[in-house]
This record gives sequence, structure tokens and C-alpha cells, in this order.
Amino acid sequence: MPPATKSIGQVLKVLKEEFPDITISKIRFLEGEGLISPERAPSGYRRYSAVDIKRLHYILDVQKNQYLPLKVIRENLEALDAGEEPPSPIAPTAPVTPTPPEELPAPLPPPTDPKGKRAIHVTRKDLLQISGLSDATLAELEGHGLVLPLHGTVYYGRDALTIAVAARKLAAYGMDARHLRAIKQVAEREAALIEQAVQAHGRRRTASRESIAEVMKLVMYAHAALLRTAIRN
Repeated sequence: MPPATKSIGQVLKVLKEEFPDITISKIRFLEGEGLISPERAPSGYRRYSAVDIKRLHYILDVQKNQYLPLKVIRENLEALDAGEEPPSPIAPTAPVTPTPPEELPAPLPPPTDPKGKRAIHVTRKDLLQISGLSDATLAELEGHGLVLPLHGTVYYGRDALTIAVAARKLAAYGMDARHLRAIKQVAEREAALIEQAVQAHGRRRTASRESIAEVMKLVMYAHAALLRTAIRN
């Protein structure tokens, strides 16, 4: 009699208690990265064996408690597959800041907002310390044009800090500069749509600034709602 297998929904229930943030999308992402290889039923649905679930548990555990990147996790799994023992657990190597921000900094308000927060101007060294990024990771983000200093200065602003903190936190989910670059491309297309809409709305400079702020806010709300809908479905 063949060993019992579980559907992806059943696997999700098994893992949810210990890893409440796990989602079907995350499981499929790990499969897409080649870290797990569930069987396919004749109907085409994924069927997960006890070995698959054990591998998933290992991946999620070392991501959560050791902050291991996918490359290291893949090497450890290959060692396990070869009958070897992966390296012993070690303390997280991710940079730790004395006072890490509990939440991502709020986006910088439009310049026309008199109640906006004071602009942030931090050096590269300060950005590394506040965000918790390594120098190599920040250099990679800069190379992709994701984190840049304020125009004409050597200082970084609130948006750069927001992206840096988000990049550090997303790394625990296997997302790196390549994935953020895809998000950047989406943002650039949205920015182009906003500019077109504002230009069609009016030509006065003051009105355009107000319109940009309003349209940008509406697009952000719509984008977030569409993203939530896509994930639910």
C-alpha cells in the first residue's frame, strides 16, 4: 500500500501552528526554487509525502530561527539528500542594530503637505546601521537602482530607508534584489500612468503637484487591494 500523502491545503494546516505566516504561495515558491518536489496526482494536483513535509519544516525552521538564505538552505538539503549532516545551527549572522525600527518608516509625504514629517537625510553608514543590511546587500540594491541617495547629494532619504528595511525583512522569505527589481519595474509603469493622468487633467504646476499626490494615493490604495485580492485567489 503506497504511503499516505497530503494535499497542499492539508500541508498548510499541519505547518500553520508552528509557522503562522506560511501560505500556499510560499509553499509553491519553495517548489519553484527546487527545494521540494511533491508528486503530482493523475488529476494534476500536488501530493506531499511525509518526507516533503519534513523538508518544508526544515526550510521554514532555519529561515525563521537562523535567517539562512535560500542558497545555504539548498546546500544543506543537498547534504541531507547525500546522507550527510548539514552544518550545526549557529547564531544568526544577519546584522543586528542596537535599536532596530519596529515598523517600516512611513512614506515621505508630498512636498505640498504642510503637516508632513521632517525629511530624513542619513549617510550610507547610518543607513546600514539603521536598516540592518550588510554592506554587500546594500551595494547590490544600489547596483539595481533600488536604493539611491537623494538627487545631487550623498545622503539617503526616507524612501531609501524604507526599501532597505523591507529588503532585509524580505530576505527571510527568499526575496532578493532581483525580486525587488521586478517590483520597481511595476512602480515605474504606475508612475508613468500617474504622470499621463495628471497631464491630461491640467497644466498648472500647483494643480499638478496636488493631483500627483491625490492620484498616487488612490493608485496605492488600488494596488494594495488588487494585491490582496490576487493573494486570496
